[in-house]
Amino acid sequence: MPEARSFRVSSQRFLPALRFVAVALCATAFLLPAAQAANKKAAAAKKASTSVDSKRSTAAKSAAPRAASSKRNTAKAEQADRVVSGGRNVVASIRKRDGKTVVAVQRRSVVRVPEVAARQSFGQLAGLHHTEDALDLKSSVALVIDQDTHEVLFSKNDSVVLPIASLTKLMTGLLISEAHLPNDELITITQDDVDTEKGSRSRLTVGTTLPRGEMLHLALMSSENRAAHALGRTYPGGLATFVSVMNAKAKMLGMKDTRYVEPTGLSSRNQSSAQDLALLVNAAYADSTVRQLSTSPEYQVEVGNRVLQYNTTNRLVRSPEWDIGLQKTGYISEAGQCLVMQAKIAGRKLIMVFLDSAGKFGRIGDAERVRRWVEANPHLTNPAAAQPVLAQQVAG
Repeated sequence: MPEARSFRVSSQRFLPALRFVAVALCATAFLLPAAQAANKKAAAAKKASTSVDSKRSTAAKSAAPRAASSKRNTAKAEQADRVVSGGRNVVASIRKRDGKTVVAVQRRSVVRVPEVAARQSFGQLAGLHHTEDALDLKSSVALVIDQDTHEVLFSKNDSVVLPIASLTKLMTGLLISEAHLPNDELITITQDDVDTEKGSRSRLTVGTTLPRGEMLHLALMSSENRAAHALGRTYPGGLATFVSVMNAKAKMLGMKDTRYVEPTGLSSRNQSSAQDLALLVNAAYADSTVRQLSTSPEYQVEVGNRVLQYNTTNRLVRSPEWDIGLQKTGYISEAGQCLVMQAKIAGRKLIMVFLDSAGKFGRIGDAERVRRWVEANPHLTNPAAAQPVLAQQVAG
C-alpha cells in the first residue's frame, strides 16, 4: 500500500511539530489566568503610584505658600524689636522733644504681629534695659527724691516718656477725691465699663452697684479697672470731661510730658515720665483720702448676697519693714511692671518711681534695693544729681 506508507511517513515527519503545538496550547491555557492576574496587580500598583505622586505634587503646591508665609513670619520676627501689640498694633520709636526722650507710638495697619513682640514693653523696644546703674535695678526708669529737700538721690532715664499703666488711677483717685462728690452715691457698672482694650477680667459684673466711696477704694487699693472707669464715666460732664480734667490737672502740676486718654491705664497712650510722676505722688500725698485708700491692705464689699474680698496689689504695704504713706502699682505689657510710692526710710520721706521693670517681682525688688541703700547711707546726698523736680510744683 504505497499511499498508506506515504501517509505514515508524512505523519512521522510532522509529529514533533504537532507535539510542540499541543504543549504550547496546554501551557497557554495554564499560564493565561496567572498572567491576567499579574497584569491586574501591575495596573493597580501603577494607579496607586500615580495617586501618591499626585498627592505629593498637591502637597508640594500647598507647601509653597506655607513656606513663603513662614519666610514672611520669620522676617516679621526679625523686626519684632520694633513692634508692640496691645490690642492694637503699634510701633515704638525714640525721638527727642524739647530736650526730653520720648518713646513715640504710631499705629500700624498690620493685622497681626509675632507673639514675642506682644510681650515686649516700650522700654525694651527702645533699649532702655541696657542702661546700667549702681544699684543694678530691674526697672529701666527710676527716680528717688527727698520729698522735703527736693534733692534727687537716684535717677535713671527719669525724663523718658513711657506708658504708665494703672499708675493712671492715682490721678483718677485724686480728682474724684478733690471733687467732693457724695461717697454714698450709688454707681452701677455698665457695659461701657467693660475692658475692650486688653480684655481684662473683673469681679464687678455688669449691673453691680456700689457706693462711690467703695469704687474709689477698690480702684486705688486693688487697681479695679471697672471701678476706675465707672468713676470717670459718672463724673459731672461724663467721661470726656473727666479725661480733659485729668490733663488739665497734669498741666497745673507741671507734668509737661504727661497725657491721659482714659481713667484706668489700660491704654498704652496714657504716658508720663518719672519726673512728672514724682510731681503727681507729691500732690496725691497731700490728699488724706488718697493716702488712706491707696495704703489699705484689704477691703470687703457686699455685692448682692455675696461678700467679695479685695487685697492690695502691693505686698510691701503689709511689710513691717516699710512705712508707706502712699502707693500705686501698674502693669500692661507695653509699660512693664510699674510702682510709685511715698515712704519714710531712715527718717527721710522719699518719693520713689519705678517704671518698666522686668519680671513679676522686679519693681518690689528694686524698692527693696533702694531702701537698703538708703538705710546703709542715712546721710546720703548727691549734690551733682540734685534737681528741683518738685520745685516745679511749688512754683506753680
